[in-house]
Amino acid sequence: MDESTKKIAVVTGAGSGIGRSVALTLAAAGWAVAVAGRRTEPLEETAAAAGEGADVLCVRADVSDPDDVTALFESVRARYGRLDLLFNNAGTFGPGGVPLEDLTYEAWRSVVDVNLTGSFLCAQAAFRQMRRQDPQGGRIINNGSISAHVPRPNSIAYTATKHAMTGLTKSLSLDGRPYRIACGQIDIGNAATDMTERMQTGILQANGQLAVEPVMDAADVARTVLHMAELPLEANVQFATVMATSMPYIGRG
Repeated sequence: MDESTKKIAVVTGAGSGIGRSVALTLAAAGWAVAVAGRRTEPLEETAAAAGEGADVLCVRADVSDPDDVTALFESVRARYGRLDLLFNNAGTFGPGGVPLEDLTYEAWRSVVDVNLTGSFLCAQAAFRQMRRQDPQGGRIINNGSISAHVPRPNSIAYTATKHAMTGLTKSLSLDGRPYRIACGQIDIGNAATDMTERMQTGILQANGQLAVEPVMDAADVARTVLHMAELPLEANVQFATVMATSMPYIGRG
């Protein structure tokens, strides 16, 4: 691909799961990808999996740390000079299965810091870059969740942040209009990753029972993100839901 036309992406939480799958799919499609995460080794594994010809920049960054986020986007600007896409993916579920009344302040705060504050900090840094670059504009895709619509039992911190992500997406879409900055959200249900491994052994349902739930390949999510990313900036997928077809979400399950 001509270096002058190569698209530049930042993918957070790219050391595993959906983030890694999306980074690899973008790289295979010819994008230059800056992969970010809290640990360097998994990022390097993602870069290695992309293959020798891929243009992958590894940047260790904790998205909840403003200084780390600033350094991440400065590294991307220094390497590539512009930014076309942010996939705001980094997130944490927090302590699993903890009843609401037992959830500690520290646990609540850690989920909010990563899922919501981290997403805001990255979106703000991407927005600033996209607004000032020439040609102006770019796209932000936020990783929401099925939990942006319906909660699971004992998931108040995660669910609250994913509902808040929808507000972040809408505000970014509105505030980005004058600058050709598009923002959409992908809500994912039961992609097969380390975070959803418990789906395949039994997870608490709303009726109090444990049940095994179907999962889908994370590559199915990545293909959807690629489609959203490669639309012209005059078009936008505002919200997309990609889920395991038979998971208990529609109706009574």
